[in-house]
Amino acid sequence: MFNGSRTLTTQEITKNIHFHSDEPKDITTDHRSLRLIKPIEKPLAVLFMWLQVKQKHLAKFAQIYNECGFDVVTIQITPWQLLWPTKGTQLVASDVIKFLYNNTSFQPILLHGFSVGAYVWGECLVKLATDEKKYTGLMNRICGQVWDSAADVTEVPVGVPKALFPRNPTLQAALRKYMMYHMKAFHETATSHYIRSSQMFHSTILRKPALFLLSKTDPVGTYSANSRVRENWEANGISVTWKCWDKSPHVQHFLKHREEYIQSLFDYLESLKILKNQEKVRAKL
Repeated sequence: MFNGSRTLTTQEITKNIHFHSDEPKDITTDHRSLRLIKPIEKPLAVLFMWLQVKQKHLAKFAQIYNECGFDVVTIQITPWQLLWPTKGTQLVASDVIKFLYNNTSFQPILLHGFSVGAYVWGECLVKLATDEKKYTGLMNRICGQVWDSAADVTEVPVGVPKALFPRNPTLQAALRKYMMYHMKAFHETATSHYIRSSQMFHSTILRKPALFLLSKTDPVGTYSANSRVRENWEANGISVTWKCWDKSPHVQHFLKHREEYIQSLFDYLESLKILKNQEKVRAKL
């Protein structure tokens, strides 16, 4: 079992982006550019969190990466921002790209996304694709990507109700019906953007090694959808490491299979040659 011992310091960059470190740091930014007034030269893990994530779970992942020598930025969106992407998620994605692009001292950068976080990164890819030449430096600083329970657009009506009402099947069913209506009624303002994000995720312009963490029984980050991504990426020459459990709930692989999860993650980080404090961190397993 992993037992983090350091105190987590959390500071707000925007309402959707937070900075986490194992020591106090000045992360004052220029409001318009999101550039840090005092640059920090350190590896950065960017965690795209799932809907309604509990802070204790967010903190645990941040502490793991802190122990591995990273500072951490977490990205969280609200259900409303998911439902109305042009006024919600896409604005968050713009801020994410702005922050990463304008803070070149953070390198290397590792992406680690959960569930709907894959959609948020897909929106980021849409932004990056508008000017690949401009963003070449940023893309080069990204060394790898981890996807835990990555959710595809087809599972939005399943995932959102479960996230909002995890213990209320009646409300889940009602919201699922509304979500299906929403995706049909607001195709231009919502669904078309989900589809574009999904297309960008599947045909990614980020050709960096990936680790997938999933299960065969996950109804939201489905085995079939993740397998299609894997096939597309491997066909494009992207190295994919695959860890699939036979039975494990959505975004709970870490809770249900903690030692295997951390071992897979650390082996992957070692393969990228970015795992610091290796012996000390492994001693905590």
